[in-house]
Amino acid sequence: MATFISLVNFTEQGIRGIKESPDRYAAFKATAEKAGVSVKGIYYTVGRYDMAIVCEGTDEAVTAALLKLGSQGNVRSETLRSFSLDEMRKIVSALT
Repeated sequence: MATFISLVNFTEQGIRGIKESPDRYAAFKATAEKAGVSVKGIYYTVGRYDMAIVCEGTDEAVTAALLKLGSQGNVRSETLRSFSLDEMRKIVSALT
């Protein structure tokens, strides 16, 4: 399965309801896992982004889970496909 890192910011609606954020996380994780996405972790951050989400799954399953999350209006996200060290070794070994 592919690994994805989502960089997340709260919207105005999301920050107004910040006290519910931990419960929204639990709901997102349950929904994502039903769709075949393994949520490895959600980290609240300080700086440019408010949260980082690490998950594994197919492109389609992860995209659907994040679209559903975004459609609720509490967050906006930027998602990065990430590669482990072993995956990157395999990729670069194929370079000629």
